[in-house]
Amino acid sequence: MKIVVAPDSFKGSLTSGEAAQCMADGIHQIVPEAAVIQKPMADGGEGTMEALLTATDGKRISLEATGPLGNKISTSFAVTERKTAIIECAKIAGLTQVPESQRNPDHTTSFGLGEIMLVALDKGCTEIIIGLGGSAVNEGGLGMLQALGMKATDTGGELAGIFGENLHRVQTIDFSGMDARLPHVSIKVASDVDNPLCGERGATYVYGPQKGASIRQLEEYDDAMEGFGHLVEKETGKQIMNTPGAGAAGGLGFALLSLGAELMSGARLVAEASGMEKAIQSADLVITGEGQSDEQTLYGKAPGYIASLAKKHQVPVILLSGSLGGNTDVLREHFSGCFSIANKPITLQQFMENAGELLTEQTKQVMNLVWMLNRN
Repeated sequence: MKIVVAPDSFKGSLTSGEAAQCMADGIHQIVPEAAVIQKPMADGGEGTMEALLTATDGKRISLEATGPLGNKISTSFAVTERKTAIIECAKIAGLTQVPESQRNPDHTTSFGLGEIMLVALDKGCTEIIIGLGGSAVNEGGLGMLQALGMKATDTGGELAGIFGENLHRVQTIDFSGMDARLPHVSIKVASDVDNPLCGERGATYVYGPQKGASIRQLEEYDDAMEGFGHLVEKETGKQIMNTPGAGAAGGLGFALLSLGAELMSGARLVAEASGMEKAIQSADLVITGEGQSDEQTLYGKAPGYIASLAKKHQVPVILLSGSLGGNTDVLREHFSGCFSIANKPITLQQFMENAGELLTEQTKQVMNLVWMLNRN
């Protein structure tokens, strides 16, 4: 029996790699001879690099780069044997890296993301995969583009700074100094939002508040983002401000589109990079999971995408979740079975501390049923 295990992380408890191992342990305790293929998943946010590292046997590279507040931080990215760089925005310009008391888009930058892209190019990478989830910035990629060679001047004719507050004063930009290797590298971006750059559904109004933007700042940043967007469109000849996903990660989606990047579903991107569909196509069973499942699981989340691949190839797929909510009938239309791993009354703290054991135990219960049915 060949079984593919492809869980997302159980946030706060298990990484996707740890969850996959727990599932594999549970399967082998019931069916020792089963061939278990571990394919940890992510949707472009935190954990994307780890999932792809596991799937591709890549190498983690530790280095220093400019963090979201402008200071040097220790971070990492990965490079696969096929010279694909895997970069996770949350590790470089992430919201969790900024203390709540310091969250203010005036003082954050994406400069470090551009720095690491240059390091990837120096290492000969011909493809760059970027997970955009969890950013702390709202500057339209101003910092990242400057790191890559864009020149921006302010109202005084001086070079503009790299922080969000500098976006309001940008008057001219020049792409002629951009790194000459950029047009020759494929850039794929994991993004599960379809917001445009500006307007009521744009980067600032939708995501600015969680990054510390005040009500006053929302209008100011939306205006500044629009002005910067028009400058970039004129410089590149690309009409991309209203492209779905341009507003991702405080406008980083827009900046990456200006470089010719392809915006993709995070779950799809991770699945394609790991050879997920080929593995599922020849499997007898697929098991996926996440920390909490409801109807939203079917819209861009990793287990929902896994279910669509399993359905395409007519392979049974089981969902193991920390908790099931909402309309579970809708979930069962896409999964062969949906199970919570909380098998008795339990506090949240107890669940978080014992998630691995609970996941292994529920996997055993499911596999025992599957094995008995197959024998009969």
